[in-house]
Amino acid sequence: MNRTLKYTISDEYDGFQIDRFLKAQGYSSANITAIKKMPNNVVIKGEWVHMNRKLAAGEVLTVNISEEDSSEKIPPVKMDLDIVYEDEDIIIINKPAGLPIHPSLNHYEDSLANGLAYYYESQGKPFIFRCVNRLDKNTSGLTVIAKHLVSANILSTMVKNREFHREYYAIVRGKLDEHEGTIDAPIGRVDDSIITRCVDYENGERAVTHYKVIDEKNGHSLVAIHLETGRTHQIRVHFKYIGHPLIGDHLYNPDFEWMDRQALHSRRIEFRHPITKKAMEFVAPLPEDMRRIVF
Repeated sequence: MNRTLKYTISDEYDGFQIDRFLKAQGYSSANITAIKKMPNNVVIKGEWVHMNRKLAAGEVLTVNISEEDSSEKIPPVKMDLDIVYEDEDIIIINKPAGLPIHPSLNHYEDSLANGLAYYYESQGKPFIFRCVNRLDKNTSGLTVIAKHLVSANILSTMVKNREFHREYYAIVRGKLDEHEGTIDAPIGRVDDSIITRCVDYENGERAVTHYKVIDEKNGHSLVAIHLETGRTHQIRVHFKYIGHPLIGDHLYNPDFEWMDRQALHSRRIEFRHPITKKAMEFVAPLPEDMRRIVF
């Protein structure tokens, strides 16, 4: 993707070298190294300058990001995409259940990455797949993809610093004793499994899940969930641990009377835009297979 970013230098950054200024804007050292290799990478008053040039208050710095390569091993495949939002820096997709995020051995041409590769190829644009919040194949809802290396790095840093906020809705078995609560239980691998996880107080990593019951119906509870940590299968493992597993979960509760996939939906995301810093909030309504159980 090609992207031109302009920065008007404030008094705060008067005298900063360009590379130091860019790091203050969230660029990583790897970003800066990559941009140095791009044509016409940093420009002031229409002229290319070195990264070690010092800035003066009031100047306008232009950064030209030029990525000509596309992700390897992601063949473009035409598919319908539910695009919730798109600009020059990010795209947000409401992913349906059953669609993997990226290609794998058994899903080489039927992932979200394949669909996005086709979407941008059809526009004549290169595309490197950089997903910010990966969802399991059978989890539906909002996922954010960065469109260039700088927005990807800034969003990744926000996730690590817990500045990228996610709310999930899940349908769990039974009625919870407490309508609000926190599950604080470490999660680790089951034996040597690559996939399956469990609560493991001896070898697991700390995992914290906050929840609130939204509704109860048909012997199930609709629960809103906020993650303080982001362990693999955290929601699914934690609710099984407290005796209220997600319905339809083939790994942790293989009971498919009501659903044939785990009842988990990425409903809401909140974050500051990686470039404009504007507050962003998006909500994806429950898909029909979950709605019919609790509404």
